Amino acid sequence: MLQGIRVLDFTQNLPGPFAGMRLAERGADVVKVEPPSGDPARYAGEKKGENGLVFLANNRGKKSVCLDLKNMAGRQVAQRLAQQADVILESFRPGVMDRLGLGYESIIARNPTVIYASLTGYDPEGEVGHLGSHDLNYMALSGMLAQFKEQGKPIHPTILLADLVGGVTATESILAALYQRRAHGRGAHLHLSLTHAMLGLMGTHDMIWRETGQQNGVALLGGSLLSYGLYQTKDDKWIAIAALEPKFWRNFCEGLDQPHWIDAQYTSPHEENEIYREVCRTFASRTRKEWTQFGLLTDCCLTPVLEVGERQEHPGIPSFSEGIDAPTVLGQDTEGVLTEWLNTSDSQMQEWQKGGAFR
Repeated sequence: MLQGIRVLDFTQNLPGPFAGMRLAERGADVVKVEPPSGDPARYAGEKKGENGLVFLANNRGKKSVCLDLKNMAGRQVAQRLAQQADVILESFRPGVMDRLGLGYESIIARNPTVIYASLTGYDPEGEVGHLGSHDLNYMALSGMLAQFKEQGKPIHPTILLADLVGGVTATESILAALYQRRAHGRGAHLHLSLTHAMLGLMGTHDMIWRETGQQNGVALLGGSLLSYGLYQTKDDKWIAIAALEPKFWRNFCEGLDQPHWIDAQYTSPHEENEIYREVCRTFASRTRKEWTQFGLLTDCCLTPVLEVGERQEHPGIPSFSEGIDAPTVLGQDTEGVLTEWLNTSDSQMQEWQKGGAFR
C-alpha cells in the first residue's frame, strides 16, 4: 500500500515509534534515526537479549540509522535525509527540531511537499505546552481514566492507551495528508497532541454529559443490564455476555432451557433480582472453557475474558505474525540507508564518519 513512501522517524519510546511501525507494516520504507545513546526504549524494562521488549514490539520493519544530532556533520546528514523523505515523524519538545535545523520551515525550503508530523503531549501553543507529561497524564486529563473505577477509585491501567491511540491518530493523519498531497500537490505540517487524541475518543461521553449531566457515557452499557456484563465461572475466571439485541438474549436463554429469563433481559443486575441470582449461579456452574464452547455453538454474544497469553485459545483471534523484526543493533543500517537515499560515495561516508556524524 505504501511502497515507495520514505519515512524519516526521529521519535523515541512509544507513541511515535508505534505510528512509524504502522506505516512500515503497510509497506513504507521507515528509517529510524537514533542518537549514539540509542532510543531509551532499547534499554528500558524487560529485555530480550540486549534490547528492551517495548523497543522490539514497536519498531518492527524499520531500519536503524545512528546520527549524532549534537554534531554539525550529523545534523547535515539528517538534513539531507529529510530532503529525500516523504514523511518526517518527530516527538521532541517544541523548538528542539528548529534548533537542530530540522524544523518544518527549514525542511520545506528544500522539500516543499513533505508531510511533517509533530507528536506532542499537549498543544505546543497552549499554556501547558512546555510541561513534561506521559500517558497517565493524558488519560487523566481527558476524562478517560475516570471511566475505570472500583468503588470510586480510579484504576491504574496496565496498557498505555493514550500513547497507542496517539500513534493510531498520527498514522491516520499522515495517510490523509499523503492523499491530499497526491490529489493537490501540497505537503502538510501535522500538529498531533496525545491529549487531543484521547479527547477524540470521548465525544459520546461529552454529549451525554452536556445533555444529562451523567459523566460515564452510555449508562445501559456501563454494567446496568443483566444481559450485558461480566460473570464469574466455576474455575474463578470470567465470561463476557453482550446480548443487547433480543434475538441474542433469546438464543442464550433457550440454549440453557431457561425461557423464563427472556423477559428479564433489560433488568438490573442486583441481588434483589431473582433472575440475576439465577444467571450468576448458572455461570458459576461451568468452567470458562465450557462457556466458551457454549458461546461458539450458540449465537448469543458470549466470549471468554482472556489474558494476553490465552488469546490463541479462541478461534476469534486470527493467527498473528510479527513480520520483520525490529533493528536489534543500533545504527545497523546507517551506511545502507545513506547509500540508498543519498547515493553516498565511500569517500563521503568516511568523511562524515570522521566528522562524528555517526559511528
